[in-house]
Amino acid sequence: MKIAKPLAALIDSFHKLPGIGPKTAQRLTYYLLHVPQAELNSFSEALANLKKDTVLCSTCKNVNEIDPCQICSDKTRDSSTILVVEQPLDILAFEKTSKFMGLYHVLHGSISPLENIGPDELYIEELIRRVKKGIKEVIIATNPTMEGEATAMYLAKKLKMNNPLRGKSEKLKVTRLGMGVPTGADLEYADETTLISAIQGRREL
Repeated sequence: MKIAKPLAALIDSFHKLPGIGPKTAQRLTYYLLHVPQAELNSFSEALANLKKDTVLCSTCKNVNEIDPCQICSDKTRDSSTILVVEQPLDILAFEKTSKFMGLYHVLHGSISPLENIGPDELYIEELIRRVKKGIKEVIIATNPTMEGEATAMYLAKKLKMNNPLRGKSEKLKVTRLGMGVPTGADLEYADETTLISAIQGRREL
């Protein structure tokens, strides 16, 4: 039996999302058939406004409604420390702990030769420029995966080469999250206690 075109189109759209297989795409589509039209309209409006009403913070590259974002604009935060993460979702995980009061920088990915993602595809040069403006510590909080570790090693080398405090009595401190986050895990799924321990137990690179 041939599926109606509107259904087939939505199934195909869901199937393109990460982690959504063909069966799940079909279930979601048929579920939405039973949702009141008002809710569907609200859902479609939220999708339509997703990119239209959001911007990348010109400072930290986090996704927000304003530029600069609320965190970068907060004068009470420690502007001498930057915690580097792969994705905006990682910031939400650290903010839930209420223990890190520095600033963030989002790379929007990690170095992955298999996916043709190199340093130039990430917001690394923007990080280097920020560090040159008086940052004292950079905490590298990429995921504990092969790609995350490779990115951390690259960042550490790059930061030390471009160290604005080189030769001075006070040098730039480059650290990596401590143990506690399971190898191969994504930080966005780590619990608050684990993340707090990882920050407190960070090691210098």
